[in-house]
This record gives sequence, structure tokens and C-alpha cells, in this order.
Amino acid sequence: MSGASDKSIGWIGTGLMGGPMCRNLLTAGFTLSAFNPTIAKVTPLEALGARRAADIAALAGSAPIVISMISDDKALHAVALGPKGVLVNAKPGTIYVDMSTVTPMASAIVATEAAKCGVAYLRAPVSGGVALAEAAKLTVIASGPKDAYERCLPAFAAMSAKQFRLGPNEEARYLKLSLNMMVGAMGALLGEALAFGRRGGLDWATMLDVFNQSAIASPLLGYKSVPLKARDFSPTFTTKMMAKDFDLLLATAKETTVPLPLSGLIRQLYATSIAQGRGDDDFFALTAVIEALAGLAPEMPTKA
Repeated sequence: MSGASDKSIGWIGTGLMGGPMCRNLLTAGFTLSAFNPTIAKVTPLEALGARRAADIAALAGSAPIVISMISDDKALHAVALGPKGVLVNAKPGTIYVDMSTVTPMASAIVATEAAKCGVAYLRAPVSGGVALAEAAKLTVIASGPKDAYERCLPAFAAMSAKQFRLGPNEEARYLKLSLNMMVGAMGALLGEALAFGRRGGLDWATMLDVFNQSAIASPLLGYKSVPLKARDFSPTFTTKMMAKDFDLLLATAKETTVPLPLSGLIRQLYATSIAQGRGDDDFFALTAVIEALAGLAPEMPTKA
């Protein structure tokens, strides 16, 4: 049963995505205790009323809901497991929510240990980049115990526009990786389409305008068109991060014997982008990499 105590949250990971998600929780009236190994990433939240936790163990034992937003499988296990982790230091009945993008296999290990500790474990990765996190317009994709999900809905609503519960186990992990597969594929396919059109004498910006008024129009394409026209590849989700997510989905596919030949090829294209110095750029910088592979000089930016 939910209660006033559920307005108190312990948060682990206040980086690119976690920072704005925490700010939205504070704005919505939640009490927040936050931890990040880099103290400077917690300081701005302290100015908004958050309390900085000394370590994960102290944080885990002091909040009815503990949320992590971290980088990968290794980070999840470092945060959740072991004598200084969330699970053994949380009180029985605590809800542990991991909102990271990780493999179902790594997540399932955490689920087993959570059950031993009497902790309800929610997998709740999000769809959307930094801009949507800042605007509280993310989509939360959750799986795990239904009662824990319902208790966390007010917190999810403070950070997101839409929330879905998909099932009791690792369903959210599979869907999150499926979504990123599609998003990453769009970066690759758009790059090929723009290079192909430019070779035929078409203008980069005009093609984007037409794409957005055609059958392939999508929120992602619409959102990315403005920076693409300006050839602005400031990261909302970096190439390295996208490559990491493709590594996760390909590892999962290997474990579950699902053939993903196109995803394997797309991962190599992101490797090419990283090799050409684009690793810290937005993953849509792949469009410029493919343009260069076609021997095309970049067009002058178009003002939005």
C-alpha cells in the first residue's frame, strides 16, 4: 500500500539523464536523497533541496523507494549486489527500481537476489533522450511486481508523459533494447538515404522536409531534423552510448539464439563513426559519417 513515505526517494546516478529526472521529482514535491561517485554531479540537486547520501548502503537503508539510473550491466551489479549494494542494505519491503538500459540476463540476476532480500524489484528503463528527460516527457517501460509498479506511478508520472507495465519479469528489458535497435537503425538508414539523395543532386535540408511530410514521418525524425539541418551533432544520446546498447542487444540475441544480422551490421557502422572521432557526438552524426564514406563534402548548414 502506498503512503506519504513513498514521496521519499533514494536516487543513484545523477548524470546526463538522472540529473534532470531528479530535478523533476524535486519540482513535484518528492524528498530526494541522491548519490553519485562524482560529488559535483549531486551538488546542483542539493541547491534544489536534495540531500547527498554518503554512500549506496546508507541511501538504500533510508528510503522506501530506491531508484538507479546508471550505465550498463557492470554498473547495475556494482550498485545492486554485494555487501555495500542496495539489496542487502535495503529494509524488507523496499522497492528497488532500476531505470537503466541493461541486458535481461544481468537484470535477472538482480531479480533473484532481490527476492532473497525481500526487496520488490522493478525494471523501468525509459524511452527518450536528455531533452525529453528535462521536459518530463519520457516514456517509462516497466516490468516487475504490479503492486510495486502502482506505488511508483506517482514518481514515474513526475518524470514522464507515459507509463507502461509489460509483465512480471524481464519484459521491459527486451522492449527497451528493441526500441533502441529501431532508433539506432533509423540513424543508419537516414544516413544512407541522405547520401543517396545528395548524389542525385538533392539538398540535404529539403530531403528532411519531404521525409517529415511522408509515410516515414515520425516523432524521432521530426525531433532530429532541426539539428540535422544545422549539422549540429551536440549529443542528446552519444554514438558511444548507442554502440553500447547495440552490444547489449546483440549479446542478448546470442544468449537467446535470435538472429539479428542487420543489427550486427549497424553496430559496425557505429564503430566506424567512433573510429572517425564521432564517439562523443550525437549518434545521428552517423549521417555525416556515411555522407563522407560516399565521398560527399558536407553541405553548408541550414538555419532552422
